[in-house]
Amino acid sequence: MKNNNTQEMFANYPDVVDVSGLQSMLGNIGKQKAYELVREGTIKAIKVGKLYRIPKINVIAFLTHKF
Repeated sequence: MKNNNTQEMFANYPDVVDVSGLQSMLGNIGKQKAYELVREGTIKAIKVGKLYRIPKINVIAFLTHKF
């Protein structure tokens, strides 16, 4: 998956998403799996209070550098 194609695929998402946005971006994965990816640092996120904020570029990096 090329980075430009991935960026185009996620063009309709905001620059920063929450866990439900992450779920959607990754093909509607479960909430627990999304939290696991963030808590373990597999996908880099910022915790604001009790909420995680995930930069879209971190999701793209996860998808393009995992293989």
